[in-house]
Amino acid sequence: MRSARLVVPLVALVLAACGAPATGSQVQAAKGALVGVTMPTTSSERWNHDGQNIKRDLEAKGHRVDLRYAENDVPNQVKQIEDQIRAGAKLLIIASVDGSALTKPLQLAADARIPVIAYDRLLRDSPNVDYYATFENFRVGVYQAESLLTGLGLRTGDGSPGPSTGPFTIELFAGSPDDNNATFFFNGAMSVLKPYLDSGTLVVRSGQTDFQAVTTLRWDGETARKRMEDILATSYRRTKLNGVLSPYDGISLGILTALKNNGYGPVFPIVTGQDAELPSVKSIIADQQYSTIYKDTRELATVTALMADAVLKERTPPQLNNLNDYYNGVKVVPAFLLNPVSVNKANYHKVLVESGYYTDDQLR
Repeated sequence: MRSARLVVPLVALVLAACGAPATGSQVQAAKGALVGVTMPTTSSERWNHDGQNIKRDLEAKGHRVDLRYAENDVPNQVKQIEDQIRAGAKLLIIASVDGSALTKPLQLAADARIPVIAYDRLLRDSPNVDYYATFENFRVGVYQAESLLTGLGLRTGDGSPGPSTGPFTIELFAGSPDDNNATFFFNGAMSVLKPYLDSGTLVVRSGQTDFQAVTTLRWDGETARKRMEDILATSYRRTKLNGVLSPYDGISLGILTALKNNGYGPVFPIVTGQDAELPSVKSIIADQQYSTIYKDTRELATVTALMADAVLKERTPPQLNNLNDYYNGVKVVPAFLLNPVSVNKANYHKVLVESGYYTDDQLR
């Protein structure tokens, strides 16, 4: 299911806020409201940033925040959400460990008339999800595949045919099967790669091209490393691997470790990624990982805080630009989508440093 391409700039959304102004009583009722925020894990740099950014933005609006990290443990996240409900949270923001495993606490929230915003990962199989804030995830996959083709020389930066003709060997990695985003990323990438696979320009020697065959549970880099080691041992004894579609920087680093363990370097296959995590950006600068997808989580946190503030004031959030595409198995969840940006060695400084996301000192 392909997401709509309507992505409105953040500033325009803020300026174009719609709906009736909140009344004095609504504002007073919302002031100081407790918001429960649950994130998947502290082991990923991006989730640490997300949690702190949301907390900062909500507190700037006068709300209290209970921020929890589940450390990729579903029962722990269930308990955290139930604790927040018992503590009197007026709204929940949830980035799930497993998007299909929270139906019970979501029902408890609904019974207590507590609205829920799914953050970056869609909450599935429940009618009790009010809104969804994320990035244009199909486009993330498209950008990853395009970057892979550019790195191999099959395309140029403007999308025209590149100087290389192939064939090239590649392997495919996808994200966690319990994360709805993983499917969007993979489908977006395959929409670009399929013609090259069908023509034989790209060859997956392992034969593993089905989504379920290439998933990486919990987006775990060590799991990716082991799978890459197995693939190299069985399918690349007599030939070199040219590229890897990787959906996330943590997975990319695991893949690169396996490649190094098997004699690759200083020239590496083209390896993609996502989230512009600091170790991966340094790897890009060092000519190891080829690219990543930058998603400005500062903007996502800002939009989510605006949505939460509107809901607490009993208004429909103005920050919505997709009302059709995010079906969670029970309902279509109204969503706001932000644009991702493809980053490589040529543009990392402009995109990441000049925007203030990182400093030059951090990248040394």
